Amino acid sequence: MRRRLINSTLAVVLVVIAVFGVSLVLVETRTISSSAHESVQSEARRLVDNVATRLAGGEPISAETLDLQGGSERYALIRIRDRGPIELGRNPAGTAITDTENGGRDGAITVTVKEPWSTVTKEVGRSLLIIGAVALLAVVSAVLLALRQANRLSAPLTDLAETAERLGSGDPRPRHRRYGVPELDRVADVLDSSAERIARMLTAERRLAADASHQLRTPLTALSMRLEEIAATDDPVTAKEEATVALAQVERLTDVVQRLLTNSRDPRTGSAIAFDLDEVVKQQMEEWRPAYRSTGRALVRSGRHGMRAVGTPGAVAQVLAALIENSLMHGGGTVAIRTRVTGNQSVIEVTDEGPGVPSDLGARIFERAISGRNSTGIGLAVARDLAEADGGRLELLQQHPPVFALFLSRVARDRDDEPPTVR
Repeated sequence: MRRRLINSTLAVVLVVIAVFGVSLVLVETRTISSSAHESVQSEARRLVDNVATRLAGGEPISAETLDLQGGSERYALIRIRDRGPIELGRNPAGTAITDTENGGRDGAITVTVKEPWSTVTKEVGRSLLIIGAVALLAVVSAVLLALRQANRLSAPLTDLAETAERLGSGDPRPRHRRYGVPELDRVADVLDSSAERIARMLTAERRLAADASHQLRTPLTALSMRLEEIAATDDPVTAKEEATVALAQVERLTDVVQRLLTNSRDPRTGSAIAFDLDEVVKQQMEEWRPAYRSTGRALVRSGRHGMRAVGTPGAVAQVLAALIENSLMHGGGTVAIRTRVTGNQSVIEVTDEGPGVPSDLGARIFERAISGRNSTGIGLAVARDLAEADGGRLELLQQHPPVFALFLSRVARDRDDEPPTVR
């Protein structure tokens, strides 16, 4: 492209120089030639007048008394009736510009002035030299301008091509470069917009993959424990009970997958309903108690019963599972689930007797990739997103000992007057 721009610009300049240069040379040659003829004619008339004046005054007329103007190469032949010819200068050989004028009484004076054609040729040569120098300067300027324009246009195009190649290779970072050319800046705007869209899509896909791996891990782990219980028991009644629980876990697993797919299409989509909070808490305690028993720890519940909240039961179960699993992995001692009412909200608190959340984490504990131990750091972030999708919120109320609280909208208080119980 750079070579094409230079060649096209240079071609245009050469054509312009050729057209106008030839015309200028022709005009200049004709002008110089006409000027030379006029000068010779003027000199002949001057000599005629000079000789006539001397004849009238009786002054001597000779080569010494007459002068020849207009250059040393000129030649003049003066003829006076009844006198011999008078020559001024040297008669040029070859082609010459000649003019003859008559004057005096009855045309007694005849003056012929000659100037060699070489003087016109020299003058034309000087003009051609000036025109050629100007043309050369124009060509050099055109080449420099073409190089500058070529660099100005080719460099941005090369940069845009590299940007497009980066997008194709999976690097969606926008470059935000502009080049001062409206058309190229428009292409850069489109590429930057495409890069931002691709970045959002890749981020959403990575987030979906991370969320799916984390949210599916807990139900699959619980389902695996139930299947191990079935495989280890010889009691048909126990096997049937465990199988029933396993089927319920499969249904919840299906609900998790469906929710992940729904959120991947529109994260604001929710299916919040009024539900019994006790059922979700009971179901999660039954699922996690075997894991706690295997580690010699206890999982207990206290607080109010019969509370109804607004939300998605499956999502609330995932949030509660994330808090219980977090206490199992990072906490210590007994894990307590407490339900209470504050204003028009139902609250589920999860606490343990472990060391708590490090002081350097604090509120950042809900950020992705933030973890106090060697874990993915997305469990609490996913739980917070699930809570907010249903209009609730997940907070860290206390760092030492840790107290996490899930706040949900409350719709009824069926048995709020019952005293708190401990199981």
